[in-house]
Amino acid sequence: MMKTKTIFAAFLIIALFVGQTACKTEKKSKMKKKTNPVVYFDITIDGVESGRIEFELFAHKLPKTAENFRALCTGEKGIGKSGKPLHYKGSKFHRVIPNFMLQGGDFTHGTGVGGESIYGFKFEDEAFPFKHSKPGLLSMANSGPNTNGSQFFITTVVTQWLDGKHVVFGQVLKGMSLVQKIESKGSRSGKTSAEILISDCGQIERNVESETVKKDL
Repeated sequence: MMKTKTIFAAFLIIALFVGQTACKTEKKSKMKKKTNPVVYFDITIDGVESGRIEFELFAHKLPKTAENFRALCTGEKGIGKSGKPLHYKGSKFHRVIPNFMLQGGDFTHGTGVGGESIYGFKFEDEAFPFKHSKPGLLSMANSGPNTNGSQFFITTVVTQWLDGKHVVFGQVLKGMSLVQKIESKGSRSGKTSAEILISDCGQIERNVESETVKKDL
């Protein structure tokens, strides 16, 4: 009888140990699995609805930069210091260079001289954890170190010479064919042959796991 009790107690201890280990593993797994927000642009080209681009924002590594772009997509911050809505809706891609990038985000002037972040006119370079290693990356446009506002660009090729100078903070999830269509409206000078507008934008009510960010970025 004593032997049976001893064996039962041993099994109970092992079961408790295995259960605790599994619980800890599950908790660690949940802690590691961070999610990133997804936002979108609806695009018109010369007034014609042309489709949607969806972006993942790398909030798990660059929370401040990602939050700036996310809030400018939703327009939730209201009116900025410039007196204009802090919102990409209605703004245009003012500079498009084939085999390089598409630039937009100047919702105050529409020419590349303006824009405003949700933190004030400019904010610092948060960090440079990602490289300009492929087409479809979302990166901050600037006029030098620590001059980030609302302007951004989408790469259409590898642009490694921008590494450490511009903050890569997201990537295209869907709509790369539309990015290429916009690219075809550009020129070497950056002047576009059509008016390319962000007719609507916002946040999609789903997140993606940060594991979708490839290690080679």
